[in-house]
Amino acid sequence: MRIVLVGPPGAGKGTQAAFLAKNLAIPHVATGDLFRANISQGTPLGQKAQEYMRAGQLVPDEVTIGMAKSRLEEPDAAAGFLLDGFPRNIAQAQALDGYLEETGQKLDAVLDLEVPEDEVVKRIAGRRICRNDSSHVFHVEYSPAKTEGVCDVCGGELYQREDDREETVRKRLEVYHSETEPIIDHYKAQGLVTTISALGAVSEVTERAMQALSAE
Repeated sequence: MRIVLVGPPGAGKGTQAAFLAKNLAIPHVATGDLFRANISQGTPLGQKAQEYMRAGQLVPDEVTIGMAKSRLEEPDAAAGFLLDGFPRNIAQAQALDGYLEETGQKLDAVLDLEVPEDEVVKRIAGRRICRNDSSHVFHVEYSPAKTEGVCDVCGGELYQREDDREETVRKRLEVYHSETEPIIDHYKAQGLVTTISALGAVSEVTERAMQALSAE
């Protein structure tokens, strides 16, 4: 299957993408991974991306599109893929449409993970990260530390990242609504979108997603 996963920040796209890709035996293609791989390997696209990032500028669509196309040409993506974080806007969606048409492929489904905005803010703004090890993640409501402000694992200080502050989260949501959300209508016009609730346990959301895909 060829799937695009869409949803606001805090919807759990990365978590769901990993489970779905494993269940469907297709590669999980995440934008962040594409950037890291291209930069670490020193590819021409990676070098271009790094130049823009070092200058504090947004990486142009053509660079991101180039990375995505290159990844989709790898052998493991021949039988399908799950895209997470790409396309991020209409220009990228149109480029993906063109690439798939050129290569005789088509999308099977676009899964839209739906989460109320207040829940997104609660999920992200409630995160607390250990200063000693960023893989130690807690949440003030959903998975609180035994002692407030102290990591259960190593005793390090827990803090809130700048990106996780409420005002930052709301700005990220504004960007999502203005830039990414329009691709949902783009794909609805192609009859590809299924909207599922991303509320509840991770396993429940995965089950809803699998049921939606099995109906395709």
